[in-house]
Amino acid sequence: MQAAAYSRTGPAPDVLELIQMDRPVPGPGEVRVRIAWSGVNPSDVKSRAGTRLKTLPFARVVPHSDGSGVIDAVGDGVSKERIGQRVWIWNAAWNRADGTAAEWIALPSAQAVALPAGVSLEVGACLGIPALTACHAVGVDGGVAGKRVLVAGGAGAVGHYAVQMARLSAASCVIATVSSEEKAAHARAAGADVVIDYRREDVVARVMQATQDHGVDCIIEVDFAANAALDLSLLAPEGRIVVYGSGASNMSVPFVPAIVKNARMSFFIVYNLSDADRARATRQLHAWLDAGSLQHTIALRVPLEQIAHAHEVVESGRVIGNVVLRVGGGE
Repeated sequence: MQAAAYSRTGPAPDVLELIQMDRPVPGPGEVRVRIAWSGVNPSDVKSRAGTRLKTLPFARVVPHSDGSGVIDAVGDGVSKERIGQRVWIWNAAWNRADGTAAEWIALPSAQAVALPAGVSLEVGACLGIPALTACHAVGVDGGVAGKRVLVAGGAGAVGHYAVQMARLSAASCVIATVSSEEKAAHARAAGADVVIDYRREDVVARVMQATQDHGVDCIIEVDFAANAALDLSLLAPEGRIVVYGSGASNMSVPFVPAIVKNARMSFFIVYNLSDADRARATRQLHAWLDAGSLQHTIALRVPLEQIAHAHEVVESGRVIGNVVLRVGGGE
């Protein structure tokens, strides 16, 4: 079978290559999925670039944790009724050598989730990281019903879903920060009540105006290192900051602004969600998918052969929406 892989970190065109591999055989408790679409996420790009670790955990890595396709074989202990099932995949490349940038993948049955009817396979390749991250961020620590919510980066892959999910979860006001007029339109179309271009506008003044000087009760944060001080100035007393990303590994947190507001902070990475949290987020996500309540934005669809280009596009931040690779099989 054909796959894309890298054996060292570095620029995408230098290290990514197409290779031939043996088609995997599912082991006990596993399914084999014929991949239709492979989702490219910032975490995939950072791993390939060596942003976090220069030394690879495996001699060769087939990237990408998100994907979708059709189950065509099962291992011992898995019902044969799963064969032919359309699925979306999570954590394919998390602590594993082989992700979804390949024509087939074998992985634990639980990591291949039946895709709701009417949801396309290309959308399925966007669910594992962007949609589940947003769903957990909106639902964690009691949820956002009746709350004033700010989504940092409201036009990003996660932020776009988070804006919609906050609105669907009965937030009283949804505010999004963006960096351009095009992104502002995107966040507004997703349901944001207030959209603030942080490059041109006074974010604090706009938030206080929108909340009648109350501040926001919940912030869903994509870059805590860049925004910690700003977040605390925007936060209402007893408010919380839900952090799923940061541009720096180490940083300082303004202690006094946090303690005087009794600020709460929640940190999570979608790869490490507990079984209970993942099940809850998946149930809610599927309820919204079944109801047709979510907008999905796929900015770029390219074949597996153009994986290096796809990585460069994600790295650049030039597109609004998700980037997926057409691998083959299924729709």
